[in-house]
Amino acid sequence: MISENMAKQLHDRATRGESLTREEQTELENWYALQDQIESERLGLSKPDTPNANLQTQIKNALSQLDGITKRIQEVTSENDALRREIVALRRQLAHQLTPQLV
Repeated sequence: MISENMAKQLHDRATRGESLTREEQTELENWYALQDQIESERLGLSKPDTPNANLQTQIKNALSQLDGITKRIQEVTSENDALRREIVALRRQLAHQLTPQLV
């Protein structure tokens, strides 16, 4: 690993368009990677997959619950439809039974 000062000099040269040797370019890229890692740690991003994985798990659980609730709503809707049909049939039957008595 090169010194911080040398890395800054290589960075300065690279940003000014000067040519770097392969070794210098590799050292500079390694320094960039180290700087990215340090910045990520300072920002609390050193474990980027953990929050996303946790969020993905929560989303999957919520979708599973939603799927279960949706199925139950469909079942209740079907039961309600059957009860409505039965009520209509019972009302007709009652009306038919009451009609001869009124005459």
